[in-house]
Amino acid sequence: MKPTGDQGAGEATAGGDDPWKECVEVAVQLALRAGQIIREALTEEKQVSTKTSAADLVTETDHFVENLIVSALKEKFPSHRFPTVAVSIGFAVNQELEFGVIYHCTEERLYTGRRGQGAYCNDKRLQVSKVTDISKALVLTEIGPKRDPETLKLFLSNMERLLKAQAHGVRVIGSATLALCHLASGAADAYYQFGLHCWDLAAATVIIREAGGVVMDTSGGPLDLMSCRVVAAGTQEMATFIAQEIQTIYYRRDDEN
Repeated sequence: MKPTGDQGAGEATAGGDDPWKECVEVAVQLALRAGQIIREALTEEKQVSTKTSAADLVTETDHFVENLIVSALKEKFPSHRFPTVAVSIGFAVNQELEFGVIYHCTEERLYTGRRGQGAYCNDKRLQVSKVTDISKALVLTEIGPKRDPETLKLFLSNMERLLKAQAHGVRVIGSATLALCHLASGAADAYYQFGLHCWDLAAATVIIREAGGVVMDTSGGPLDLMSCRVVAAGTQEMATFIAQEIQTIYYRRDDEN
């Protein structure tokens, strides 16, 4: 789906109505508005608080942008519920992900994907890499919010396991959303994380799948958005290999009270 919505967005069925065309257009406009707010906020002083731990930071701009997106979506679509955070917007119907919009405001890159209609960064169609050999793979990950000794031990052990398996590289870049977009564009070959929330993953899942990639549970089974764990890769072989190599770091599910 190109960000203008002129091609692909209105062609879900040949000659038929597209039930989610308006939803996609609204999500894109909200992502762009939120991105502008964040770019302006980067030049100003910020008040920083925490989410779940001292390593899981949130600024007043995060709160403002999230409230902006949620309130606008509730006003426009009062009967729908959208899993949203910052400028990563995913939309599901009956637990089936339909589209995702991610806007990296500082780079002005708009990533969009619709089920069955492809994934795009601005006006360029995305394609994952087709690397199946771990020795040729750049693997991305993030630490997650928990920093207790046992969690850090497991996190470092997982990196060590992949390096011992002769991975070309294992890197932490500081942004799960950006890392997942790197995977969708073919700049990285795989990604895994424990502690990644559904609102961080929903949009990226659509985009990666529509770019030809695989997103699944770290157990090797189907993705469970609420499980706070994920393996994604350009190929099934790569995703399966990583899932078999890494040890589980347990996080509370997003749907638990």
